[in-house]
Order: sequence, then C-alpha cells, then structure tokens
Amino acid sequence: MAMDVIDYRLFGDDMQFVEIELDPGEAAVGEAGTMFYMEDGIAMDTIFGDGSSQQQGLMGKLFGAGKRLLTGESLFTTVFYNRAEGKRRVAFGAAYPGKIIPVDLSKLGGTLLCQKDSFLCSAKGVSLGIALQRKLGAGFFGGEGFILQKLEGDGMAFIHAGGAIIEKNLMPGETLRVDTGCVVAFTAGVDFDIQYVGNIKSALFGGEGLFFASLRGPGKVWLQSLPLARLANRIVGASTIGGSSGGEQGSVLGGLGNLFERD
Repeated sequence: MAMDVIDYRLFGDDMQFVEIELDPGEAAVGEAGTMFYMEDGIAMDTIFGDGSSQQQGLMGKLFGAGKRLLTGESLFTTVFYNRAEGKRRVAFGAAYPGKIIPVDLSKLGGTLLCQKDSFLCSAKGVSLGIALQRKLGAGFFGGEGFILQKLEGDGMAFIHAGGAIIEKNLMPGETLRVDTGCVVAFTAGVDFDIQYVGNIKSALFGGEGLFFASLRGPGKVWLQSLPLARLANRIVGASTIGGSSGGEQGSVLGGLGNLFERD
C-alpha cells in the first residue's frame, strides 16, 4: 500500500491533541467526530470505510465499512486532503482525558492490534480492520470481547487511551498480567489470553474482578491506567451517592445529608 508520509506534533498533557502537517496532495484519515481544527486549503471528504487502497470498488468499500461496524465504529471515516500549494495542518482530539500514542507501523511489523474505539487518525493508506480472538476465554472475559481493531500498513497511526500510558517490551516467553480493561494495544507477536485470579476470596472481595489479562512476548504492549469504563463507573457511582443537590455532592457529608432530605 502507498502510504502518505506525514509530520506531526502532540500538544497538551492530560487532554492531548495531535496536529498533522500535510504536504500538497497528502491526506490524513480521521475517526468521525475527532477533527479539532484545520487550516485553509484542507478539503474534507466523508467516505465508507477507511479509504485504504485495499477497498477498491463498491464491494470493497462495503466490506471495509462492515468491518468497522463490527468494532463499534461509525461506517464512515473522514479524509482530509491538502489542496493548497504549500504545507497545511489539521488537528485531531479525543473525546475523553488521556494520552495519544503515535505508532509507526513500519517499525512494528506492519500490524497493530488495539482495543475498540482507540483509533484516532492516521496517514491515508493505513488499513483499519478487525481481528477475532482465537481463544474462547479471552473473547468472553478479556475485557474487549472477540473483536479487536487491527491497523495494517507502513505509515503513522495515532491511538488514544485513558489516564497515563506505559509501553512494555516483552521478551520471548516473558509474561505480564494486567487488569483486562487496561490493555490498549499490542503487536501481532504477543499472545493474549486470560487468567483466573487464583482464589475465590480475591475474586469476590479484591475489587479486581475474576480474571487478569495475560500477555506473553515477544512484542510490544501499551497499557492505560484509566480505562473509559472505569472512569464512567466512578462518575455514575459518585452521582448516585452524592445525589443531585448543592456543592456537597460527591462528598461523604453530602451523601449523609441526602439521607435526611425531604421532597
């Protein structure tokens, strides 16, 4: 596949966005709704699928769009073309706090597997597909289900994850156990499976769930400290305890006070 070679800059800390610089004729692909700003001279086109060269013809485009639908993404992506005579910039931002991870697929064997909803944007030509979990246990209990996003090509891609991000390099046979929701992405050589926590007391009262994700090298793994599901659960829990009244919402005193409130 012919990939556009793009330059980029990351801005921010906990609420990052990426600015991509396009030469004349170059293009970037963004997930629907992620565009932050674009300079004059950038043309926008909404297409089925990802616009990669693998999706030629109507059937190819429908197949690409169907794969994206299985991962929970929109049927459409947006391509941003530089129609100007000089360099122009377009920026993309994520929908919740976290970090943006730039990945050069040419240095990762051409394939990266990542959690659903993590794709942000890429150079035009990167193929966005799906990967099915080969193991039944990992599909049911691995936190991401049977379907993962698969990025293929030799260009730059950008994925987003919550909280702080750490990259681990696993040697052959080296194993890392992780909370199932904290796995962001891993290279194709990493074996992903699930592992029971060990005893029923830890499973019921440890607060970590019944299973860990087990990642065995060789390969690279990216982990996130704050999965979106965990953040959402905390927000829902705080709003339930704190009720809906006043500045004490979310505090212990606020929660106790709500016990004595009358309609």
